[in-house]
Amino acid sequence: MTTDERFEKLEKGLASAKRFNRWLLAAVAAVAVAGVGLAVVFCAMTVKEVRAKQFVVEDENGKMRAMLSMFKDGPALYLFDENGKGRASLAATNDGAMLRLFDENGEGRAMLNATKKGPALDLFDESGKMRAMLNAKEHGPGLNLFDANGKPRAGMAVAADGPALRLYDENGNGRAGLSVLKDGPGLLLLDEKGAPIWHAP
Repeated sequence: MTTDERFEKLEKGLASAKRFNRWLLAAVAAVAVAGVGLAVVFCAMTVKEVRAKQFVVEDENGKMRAMLSMFKDGPALYLFDENGKGRASLAATNDGAMLRLFDENGEGRAMLNATKKGPALDLFDESGKMRAMLNAKEHGPGLNLFDANGKPRAGMAVAADGPALRLYDENGNGRAGLSVLKDGPGLLLLDEKGAPIWHAP
């Protein structure tokens, strides 16, 4: 085989290799485009169901700001501020649902619950002591107010036979009662031991 024939054969092989490389590159590009297309389609698809026992949401600094968890008694959602303090929680248990709100110190300030006995709203001061309670039980709605020492100072309720108001002293003893029943209005005053000192009628 002459030198020219060898060069001609080499050029043909080189041309064939170039064609094969172009075909291979085209195939790889097609596969890549198809893969990207499938990824886009998959990402665009609506996810109908995600199952997990806990989800955590973080802010741009990596701090936890929300958490949804499943416990033995039921699911609960917690919300946190930028300092990591819990500010709100929502839970659903076998007894009912409960919403709690917290101040910047993490102290519970309000609680709303709806249980089998009925809904109730409790309000607390900065020391965590209950200062007001509003409920709607089976016998009727009621409102109770407490002082800074946690003693009841006033209570109001509406029962089946009518509304009633009761006032208490600093020791939590009932000292005055006002009611409007089916038989008519009534007023009762009591001493510190609970003995009546005046009433009308």
